[in-house]
Amino acid sequence: MATENKNLSEYDKDTIPSAKHLRFGIVVSEWNSNITEGLYLGAETALLDCGALASNIIRWNVPGSFELTFGCKKLIQQEKLDAVIAIGSVIQGETKHFDFVCSATAQGIKDLNVRMDIPVIFCVLTDNTMQQAIDRSGGKHGNKGSEAAIAAIKMAVLGK
Repeated sequence: MATENKNLSEYDKDTIPSAKHLRFGIVVSEWNSNITEGLYLGAETALLDCGALASNIIRWNVPGSFELTFGCKKLIQQEKLDAVIAIGSVIQGETKHFDFVCSATAQGIKDLNVRMDIPVIFCVLTDNTMQQAIDRSGGKHGNKGSEAAIAAIKMAVLGK
């Protein structure tokens, strides 16, 4: 595996644009909250580290990853934002439910990026096991939330 024993969330703050004057929305799935809270913390920490003001980070919760698309859309419609991060975690089970939720969520977020005028960053873990999700939400492979925050900053600046 390419990520074996690697922390992929390290970034050079000097190469990241300042987030001081940017507004971010973060929509967080409540499903697998032990994972999504870790992802949120990683995203929030990275945004603040890169200069974002706490008052310019708006968080909304939704029940699950499937609901992220609607939550992101409504947040964009109701707030003036420069980027949105969609945070979720879907873990493979014994049924095809995993496939349907992952596909619909990815397509929904892609559709928002096509239709809306601000970037929506995909921070939805789609793991085979809970351990894989733990490893990617603040564990040995870093925190995909912080990676999503860096992407959000870069895309927000690109969109201006």
